[in-house]
This record gives sequence, structure tokens and C-alpha cells, in this order.
Amino acid sequence: MMDNKTSFKDFQLLAFSNNPERGPLLFLVFFLIYLVGVLGNIALITVTFVDAHLHTPMYFFLCNLSTVDIIFTNATLSKLMDILLSGNKSMSIKECFSQMFFFIFAASTEDTLLPTMAYDRYIAISNPLHYHSIMNNKSCVLLLIANWISGCLNSFILTLAASHLTLCQSNKIKHFFCDVKALQKIACPDIMFLIIIYAEAIILGLLPFLLSLISYIKIITIILGIKSKTGRRKVFSTCSSHFTVLVIFYGAAMCMYMRPPSEQSEEFDQVFSLLFVAVTPILNPLIYSLRNKEVKGALMRLMGLRKSDQKWFDT
Repeated sequence: MMDNKTSFKDFQLLAFSNNPERGPLLFLVFFLIYLVGVLGNIALITVTFVDAHLHTPMYFFLCNLSTVDIIFTNATLSKLMDILLSGNKSMSIKECFSQMFFFIFAASTEDTLLPTMAYDRYIAISNPLHYHSIMNNKSCVLLLIANWISGCLNSFILTLAASHLTLCQSNKIKHFFCDVKALQKIACPDIMFLIIIYAEAIILGLLPFLLSLISYIKIITIILGIKSKTGRRKVFSTCSSHFTVLVIFYGAAMCMYMRPPSEQSEEFDQVFSLLFVAVTPILNPLIYSLRNKEVKGALMRLMGLRKSDQKWFDT
């Protein structure tokens, strides 16, 4: 349990506290973000399980990504909305570390899941004839088990390390959720814990991004060799949108956790956090799947729409 020199019983989350009168408006904004993100990911999970046409490795990975995104939004935005609506900024120590655990768990799992999905797309494009033998059910399950276990272990270790920090400055966290870096700023100086944060950012931020980048560079190389302009444009459009999500997610995370301290660091941290906590859970189902014709077709079948309604559905 956290050591406190001043015996604090709870924390105070001070995000968006400069304009308390805007609380109801901000609540509405974040509620809409939360609703769109959760419903979009639930829709993807539902249509994937219901429609047999989507029982493939790619959509298997996407369902897991949607599950991670739902954990993301529930772990962070639900408490923020409560603060904005009620005005009660306090959070107990147990609530803080519970929120921290699930946030790090979701972030760590997505960190390793995205390069796994990039590798899956590379195999599908580079070796389509042997794709299903390489990415068989056993391989997919083992990869996902590794993703989830590594995320859980990393979260447990980092949360446990954070719980042993000595709180000596204040109990006021200048963030909209109980973030490990924000907590470190109000704790007594601990060089070892700071090193752990930077090491985490490199191992679970920079390295997975580089692995994903390598897969997409290889995919682009293959795309350039496609003779059909239509086929080349289609694959390139899909990969470029996927790569945009990667840049937003990893870029925001690395800017937050690898950026050197500054006077405006709290404000920047909140902006970067919103990008990968609120924006990417909305973009993931839209870019990875809801723009996909197979998913659109499955949604149409689920909703009982006819092929003649495809034009309306695409608008």
C-alpha cells in the first residue's frame, strides 16, 4: 500500500477544474464520446459473433481490440463523467489503483495487439495461399493469450510499484484519471520508478510501434508491385487508415510518457491521454472494420436490409 507522509485518505482529480461551470457541457461531450465508442465496439463484437462470414483470424483479433477499447473507456471516462456531473473530485486510494490497473492493463494489451494485427495483415497480403495454415486457430489463440497475459502482468507489476511510492507533496492529481505518471509527480522523488516508466514507454510503446511499422512497410512494398491500379488503391487506402490509428495511439502515448518534464506538462498529458483514451476507441471500429464491405454486409444481414439498400447504408 502507498506510504503517505501526510496520511492522505483519498486523491483529488483536478482535470478541467479551471472552469467548473462548464462541467455539464463537458459531461455531455464526453458522454457522447463514451457512447459512440462503446456502442461501436459492441456492434463490431456482436456482428462478428453472429455472422459466420466474419469467423476469420482478422475479425477474431478485431473483437479482442474492441474488448480492450471498451475496458479503456470504462476505466477512465466513466469516472471523469461522474466528476463533471457531480462535482465530486475525490477518489479513494483503492479506487485510484483499481483504475490505474485496468487502464495500464488495457493500454499494455493494445500495445502488443496492434503489431500482432499488423503482422496478420502482412501474412494475408504477402502469402495469401498459406495464410489460413499460418494463422490457424491455434496460432491466433496462442498469440492472443500472450497479449492478454503480458498486459495483465505488466499492469500488475507497474501498479504494485506505484503503490509503494511515498506521497509527500499533495493528494491533488492534475489529470482526469489516476495515471501513473501523474501520481509520480506528487510523490517523493524516486529515480528507480521514473526509470521504470521510461523503460515501459520504450518496451511497450516504441518497440511495438516499430514492429507494426516494419509490417506496414513490407505491405506497402508488396502493394507497389500490384499491377491493378484499383487493387493497389484499395489496399493502400486500407493500410494508410490503419497506419493513421497507429500513429495517433503510439504517438500520443510516447509523447505523454517519454516527453521530458515542462511547466505545461500536465496540460499536454491530458491532451495526449484524450487522444488514445477517447479518440482511438472511436476510430478503431470505424477504420478497421465498419469501413469494410464484409462488415457492412454482415450489418445489413443482421438488420434485415436488402442489397438494394447498400447505397443508403454506405452514406
